[in-house]
Amino acid sequence: MRLVLLGPPGAGKGTQAARLVRKHGAPQLSTGDMLRAAVAAKTPLGLKAKALMDAGSLVPDDLVIGLIDERLNSPDCARGFILDGFPRTVAQAEALQELLDRRGLSLDAVLELAVDEGALVDRMRKRVDETLAAGGAVRADDNPESFKTRLEAYRAQTAPVSAHYAGRRQLTKIDGMAPIDEVTAAIDRALVDATVSRDE
Repeated sequence: MRLVLLGPPGAGKGTQAARLVRKHGAPQLSTGDMLRAAVAAKTPLGLKAKALMDAGSLVPDDLVIGLIDERLNSPDCARGFILDGFPRTVAQAEALQELLDRRGLSLDAVLELAVDEGALVDRMRKRVDETLAAGGAVRADDNPESFKTRLEAYRAQTAPVSAHYAGRRQLTKIDGMAPIDEVTAAIDRALVDATVSRDE
C-alpha cells in the first residue's frame, strides 16, 4: 500500500495513519521525523539539512525528496508507505511522482481528510481547555491565532496539491468531521475501491 494522506492541521491524519500502520504494516513516513533521524545519524543528507536548518534556511525540495528516496530503501518499506505531511506543494508532488516512476512504483491512493476549518478551531480550543483543566502543558503555538495562521498556510501551499491529484483522478475525499471510527471505515472503503480500480 502506497498512500498519501492530505488534510489541514488537526484533521486527524496522525490518528488515521497510526491505524493504517497497525492494519497494513506499512510505515508512516513523516518528513519531519526523517529529517531529524538523518541529522541524528549524521548521514550526508542529514549533515546538509543540519547546516541549512542551523542557518535558519528552509530545507529544499530536492533534499527532502532525497531523504524519501533513501528511506524507501529500508526493508520496512517493502510493504509500502503512508506519506503524512508530504507533498506540501505541487512541485513536491511532481518530484515524488518522478521518484516513484524511477522505481517503477505508483501511488495506490491519495486521501484527503476534508474538514470544516471553523469547527477545527473550536476543537483545538476545547482540547487546550481540557489540557489546562487537567493540569497539562500546552504548546506555545497551540492557540486560536497560531492555529488559524497554520490553516491559512495550509490553504495557500497545500490545497493546490489536492487540486493537482484531483486533476490526475487520484484523489478521494473523506469526511474528516465524522467520528474517528467512521473516518477509518471510509478510508478502508476508499483503499478497497482504489485496489479494484487499479486491477481492472
